[in-house]
Parts: sequence; structure tokens; C-alpha cells
Amino acid sequence: MTPATYDVVAIGNAIVDVLANADEAFLAAEGLTKGGMQLIDADRAVELYGRMGPAREVSGGSAANTLAGLAGLGHQCAFIGQVADDQLGEVFTHDMRATGVAFDVPPLKGAQPTARCLILIAPDGERTMNTSLAAAHYLPASAIDEAMIAGAKYLLIEGYLWDAPEPRAAILRAMAAAKSGGCRVVFALSALYLMGLYRQDFMDLIGDGTIDTLFCNEEEVSALMETDDLEAAIAELSARVPTLVVTRAERGALAVQGGVRAEVPAERVMRVVDTTGAGDTFTSGFLAGQLQGRSLQDSLTMGAVCAAECISHYGPRPEADLKALVEARLRS
Repeated sequence: MTPATYDVVAIGNAIVDVLANADEAFLAAEGLTKGGMQLIDADRAVELYGRMGPAREVSGGSAANTLAGLAGLGHQCAFIGQVADDQLGEVFTHDMRATGVAFDVPPLKGAQPTARCLILIAPDGERTMNTSLAAAHYLPASAIDEAMIAGAKYLLIEGYLWDAPEPRAAILRAMAAAKSGGCRVVFALSALYLMGLYRQDFMDLIGDGTIDTLFCNEEEVSALMETDDLEAAIAELSARVPTLVVTRAERGALAVQGGVRAEVPAERVMRVVDTTGAGDTFTSGFLAGQLQGRSLQDSLTMGAVCAAECISHYGPRPEADLKALVEARLRS
């Protein structure tokens, strides 16, 4: 039997998001910084969950969210991540497969539960994330299917996973397989705090040509290049990676590819409901555009359309027909 081939294979945290509304007084009482992301242990997760208001559970995780969007745009995708042999693990596995994304990593048996992210959503839609990674950070290198990755068009790596030794080894194995097969490596820096811990690691991956496409936001690109001059940081970094994509929240996004720069504004939405997953879904649209051979400008526009759909409802994964939204926008 001929093995399946994929447009995008992604490695990331397998997380179930628990979302609840919270005002700024609640955030202050819990010692939380609005709009931030912090890692918490299992005990703190139980404590905070007990004080949250009514919540909804949806599968999340940055790279997994991106694949859900890509699948909605018609692309074949596979996910590599670690869940536990528990109820949330079953929820995540079902939700991933229900989007049409292949997910076959065996669940982890033992004390570590499936990862969960407690997301508090302010009245203006800004989200504050509190993440207990648990089983997600025990992804073994043995989970990497080298042949599958070598045969894919893109390998997407979620920077969050660099923060633990086992998944880091898995990532390095996957990157080597990608390079051996001509698969392009996409790396998302994921969070500002990672720059303080692993900046040199990331610069080494860029310097040795491992990373073909780099996704980051304004704060991350400045921290990576160690300068407050955003334009200087973009100019220097874009000279080191074939494709650089910088998201700018409500100011849209820009990309530089082969010396060509393109920018788009954010798409208008009636109301921002929840910004969770906006960057992940933007990545879906941009990569779909690149897979379809579209221009840099159109790829950015597709990303912006997907991000706008994401922030118009609760949860990090698309609810509307992304393909129809993108086609309508590109025709306008």
C-alpha cells in the first residue's frame, strides 16, 4: 500500500482548552497579567479551575489549531503530539480526527494527564492563558514517522515544545527527516518568554538553514534580534530566513520572502469575542496560500481572513467555512 502523503505535518502540544469569561478584577485577584500566558502545575490548574466561572471545553494547542484551519481549507494534514489515556485525551483525539487531520500517536499511560489550558476571556475579547502541559511534554522521539515527514510539503513546529527535553529530541529528529526529504520546515516562535530561554538555540536553527519559514509577532522578532528597532530587526532577520512572517495583532501582518515585502491590514469584524488561536489560524491561511502557489500578498490576506473568523467566536478553531470566506475575499 502506498503511504499517505500530506501537505503539512505538525508537531505540537496536544491540549484541551477550558474557556471562561472573567473580568479584570478576577484576573487581578488571581495575580494574572491580562493577555499573558503562564505555565502552571497540576495543583494550580485544579485550584484556578475551581474558581473560574462556567466554562466550555474545546480542543486546542497552537499547531493543532493551525492544522484544523488548513483542513478546513482543503489540505491534507497529520498531527504529532502526546495525549494521556484519559477523558481529555479521548476528547482531543476525537476532535482532531473529526477535522480530517490524521492523528495516530498512542496515548501515554501513567500519572501524567492530558494537557489543558485554562483561558480567561476579558470583556474586550483579550485572553489570558494558564497552561498545564503534563503529558504533552512527554512526546518521545519514537513518535516521529520519518518517512511521513520526508514526504510532506511542510513540517510545522510549535516553539512551545522546545521547552522540554523529550519533545525537543523529537523535533530535532523530525527536522532532520524533513531536510533529507526536501520538506520545508516552518517554525513558530510561539511566546516571548521562550526568547529569554532559548534565543541562541533558535538563532542556531536559523543560522544553519534549518528553518525555511519563521512565524513571530513584533515583540518576538525584536527580542530575537535584541533590538527595540522593529524595522531593523525585521530587515536583519528576513535576510537570514527564506520567508519571515510577522503578525501585528489589530495592525495586520507583514511578510518578507526573497527580499520582497508585503503587508496587509487586519480584516474588520463586527465584534472581537475571543482572540484565542487567532495567530494559529492566521498561519493556516498563510500556509494554504503558499501551498496553492498564491502571491505573498494573497497568502497574507488569506491569513487575515482566517484570523478574523477565529476572533469572531469563542474557541481557537474555525466554525465557519474558511474556504468560502477566503474565496469571497480574494474575489472582492
